[in-house]
Amino acid sequence: QPNAMGGREVGGLANMLACHLDLENAEHRAAVREFWQCGPLPHAPGLKAVDMFNAVGDGRIKALWIIHTNPAVSMPEANKVRKAIDACDFVVVSDITAQTDTARLSDVLLPATAWSEKGGTVTNSDRTISRQRAVFAAPGQSKDDWLILAEVGRRMGWPDAFDYENPAEIFREHATL
Repeated sequence: QPNAMGGREVGGLANMLACHLDLENAEHRAAVREFWQCGPLPHAPGLKAVDMFNAVGDGRIKALWIIHTNPAVSMPEANKVRKAIDACDFVVVSDITAQTDTARLSDVLLPATAWSEKGGTVTNSDRTISRQRAVFAAPGQSKDDWLILAEVGRRMGWPDAFDYENPAEIFREHATL
C-alpha cells in the first residue's frame, strides 16, 4: 500500500488521531479539537476495515468513499466484500483507473492522479518523509487526492477548513500539529 504510513500519520485510521495521537486520550482529543477548531471527536476507535465492510453488508453503513484501494479483491472474504459494496446505497471511488473491480461498483468515480503525476510527500515505514514532485502532467480530468478532498470539504460547507492552495500548506499544517 503506497504511503500507508503517511495515511496513518494524518489520521487515516479509525483508531488514532493525526500525528499518532491517542483517540482515547482526552488531552490528545482536546489538543486536536483546539488546533482545528472543530466539534467533539469520538472517544473510542471506529471500525476496522473487515468490520466496516460487515457493517456495509448489514446496512449500518449506507455510503462509502474508497480511495486508491481495491477492497473488492484485496480484502479477506472478497466475495462478501464485493456484495456489500454492490448493495451499498452510495459508493464513491477515487482511483487512477476505472478498471478495478471496486471502481466498477461505484456510483461516482473520481479520476485521481497517480504517484508520478502529483506533488506532495510520501512517508516510508521508518517514518522518513520525502518530498515528491510530479514527473508527468495529470491526464484528462484527474486531480490530486488533496484537491479532491478539499473540494468536497468546501462543497459540504467547510470552506475555511479546506482552504488549501497546494500540498505544502497541508504539510505545514500537519507539521504544526
